[in-house]
Amino acid sequence: MLSIPFVSETLENGLDVIVHEDRRCPIVAVNVWYHVGSKNEQVGRTGFAHLFEHLMFEGSVHHDRGYFHPLQEAGAALNGSTNADRTNYWEVVPVNALDLALWLESDRMGYLLPALTGAKFRNQRDVVLNERRQNYENRPYGLATMALVAALYPADHPYHWLTIGSADDLRASSLEEAQAFLARYYHPRNASLTLAGDVEAGRAMELARRYFGEIAPGPEVPPVMAAAPALAREARLRLDDQVELPRLYLAWHSPKLFAEGDAELDLVADLLGNGKTSRLYRALVYERRIATEVAASQNSRELSSFFQIVATAAPGHPLAELDAAVSEEIARLQASGPDEGEMERASAQAEAHFVQRLQTVGGFGGKSDQLNAYNVFLGAPGHFERDLARYRAATAASLERAAAAYLAPDARVALSVVPRGRADLALAGAEPATVS
Repeated sequence: MLSIPFVSETLENGLDVIVHEDRRCPIVAVNVWYHVGSKNEQVGRTGFAHLFEHLMFEGSVHHDRGYFHPLQEAGAALNGSTNADRTNYWEVVPVNALDLALWLESDRMGYLLPALTGAKFRNQRDVVLNERRQNYENRPYGLATMALVAALYPADHPYHWLTIGSADDLRASSLEEAQAFLARYYHPRNASLTLAGDVEAGRAMELARRYFGEIAPGPEVPPVMAAAPALAREARLRLDDQVELPRLYLAWHSPKLFAEGDAELDLVADLLGNGKTSRLYRALVYERRIATEVAASQNSRELSSFFQIVATAAPGHPLAELDAAVSEEIARLQASGPDEGEMERASAQAEAHFVQRLQTVGGFGGKSDQLNAYNVFLGAPGHFERDLARYRAATAASLERAAAAYLAPDARVALSVVPRGRADLALAGAEPATVS
């Protein structure tokens, strides 16, 4: 049985505390999730969640300087990340640095707001704008996902924009708006703390109460509501970019995280585009040699997901040729499903992914991260075994049904990214895409 044993408690201020004991190595993972991501932003004011990923490392009232230096001096590894649905921060520290990590985490949870100055805000806003230029605007194919989600979701849907946010929105934002965003979301009532590693559960809970118990709970955070998105017809778009080879992006709406069909489409993505034995790699790259690379993924999110296939054309091959080959493989899967060998491989891969998450106590995807993920999204830190059961219960027939139900050729976004001046390489009828 694969599971992560734990004990949990909710403090009086609403903070969920989860403890997992693993005494094999003298380290402890401190992992904090805030249930806020880019989906909590508003049209015209995007990018705040990612901006706060940066600002939370810039100092709080009782430690008004950078967070990396004191922790790294103590031998810790640390980082943070933001996506559409959540923000997380983690440290993996030697046992004797646990108090330091908890003190710093609690100080920025409870006392960041008075230390958030205009100078810090402007500095980190400029850092984010520069990150946007480097990772999106000036990177080959960097704007493709931005154009894709803008086409998949209507302008008022919380997944219409990426976590990096709009450059215009960031430039127009003010310190007062940032302070209001911080007060609304970054507090105990909207957070989950996990301690995992070489610490006794009772002591861990005592430390959590000591460092976090006095922090004000903060306001209730209502869930984000959004209508289920749908595509009435295929949308064909073209993005001209400074690239050498054209690339095709295909995307469909799919079941949200943990919903029926989510696990099946995860396995379909593995079967179609994961590794050199996958159907699309074998057909497009190895046999026909019309693509240099191909990948597929089920991008699972809290409100709504999307299934994506990406293929880069080999020199001399237009994207219409790739589209026809991809569509042929999808139709074949929808008609007859995976064979026994493919199901064995997909199931083994899924099980391996779950086992890998048990190999570390901290970091991205470690046991502390898993406990927080299940707690934040489901209110059930112990969901690990039930999550794995979704994949074990999948069958060839259920994968065939999921592919048929969601990967329809007339309900997708087809984005052609082509070299500037080579619109002829795009799919026929593709309209220019807009990004912000």
